[in-house]
Amino acid sequence: MTFPFNVYLAAFASAFLTTLLSLPLWRKWCLRAGLVDEPGQRKIHHQPVPLAGGLAVMSGLLVPVLLGAALLFGAGLNHGLHSPPSAFGPSQPGGARMALDANDAYLLQYGLSHRALQLAAIFAGAIGILLVGWVDDKHELRARMKFAGQVLVALVVAASGVRITLFVHNVLFHYAVTILWIVAVINACNFTDNMNGLCAGLAAIAAGYFGLLAAAQGQYLVALIAFLTCGALLGFLPYNFPQARAFLGDAGSHLLGYLLAVLAILPHFYGPLHPRRWAVLIPLLVLAVPLLDLLWVVLLRWRLGRPVYQADTNHLSHRLVRLGLAPTLAVPVLWLAATVLGALAFLLAG
Repeated sequence: MTFPFNVYLAAFASAFLTTLLSLPLWRKWCLRAGLVDEPGQRKIHHQPVPLAGGLAVMSGLLVPVLLGAALLFGAGLNHGLHSPPSAFGPSQPGGARMALDANDAYLLQYGLSHRALQLAAIFAGAIGILLVGWVDDKHELRARMKFAGQVLVALVVAASGVRITLFVHNVLFHYAVTILWIVAVINACNFTDNMNGLCAGLAAIAAGYFGLLAAAQGQYLVALIAFLTCGALLGFLPYNFPQARAFLGDAGSHLLGYLLAVLAILPHFYGPLHPRRWAVLIPLLVLAVPLLDLLWVVLLRWRLGRPVYQADTNHLSHRLVRLGLAPTLAVPVLWLAATVLGALAFLLAG
């Protein structure tokens, strides 16, 4: 059973437009509320910049989901339960169609209702991590407090059943590795939010690849979440690159890292039809640029005896600038690297 392409396109377009149109409103609200990034040391802007990106991206996710769910369940298309394929697991891949029929609507209804707990946990976690970042933007949380918030959100997601197993049959191990993964990707995205457009662009590329990978395997709910994320981020980018009229802030970078971490967990890269143990490399390749940046910076700070959370200018983007590239060129170079590595992941997925 295939899933209609125009539903993916609608998810992408609605998220894009919602973010694009809501961002000016969030900018004004942030300016009135004092939620801005002030000029200072290590910063290139000379005027306060609203930290509106995370709020706009969250709007781009929630508004289409709520409207889509209302339209779907309001249509009242019920055909009786007959064990359709899992919404997070594969249906029968074989390409995408254009038209949405009653069976497709039923699939969506079934997936949303039978995965309601996990979906609720995923979106609750998104709101929770957005709030952690928002409080940090407003009051500059201590590193331990911020870390505790990240762990708590990751724990909620793991408790809902969204977990990494890595072929190990031990629930405590599943919880531990899932929490570690989510916290690592959140901080990797937070670390890459150091130049205009870098974090949002890398996240959009990764979300796009996760959407394509999930759609190719018939995992329609995963693909929809990924395309929503990609569309919302591309709606934000015109306000952030090359000149920034809004920043993601910690709220935005935390939200993006969380969403990418979850999108890396949800798809079934390994299964009876594709029994490849090296499938674990697929999400690592899609997220290779932010993860390598995180690893590089943490190891360097540790070697220099500095706290790993202490900001500096040793990120991959800063290194490219010191090699002679302008920031507006260094950022696309890293986007290109992420695109190439994501394409390699797509090829490995078959």
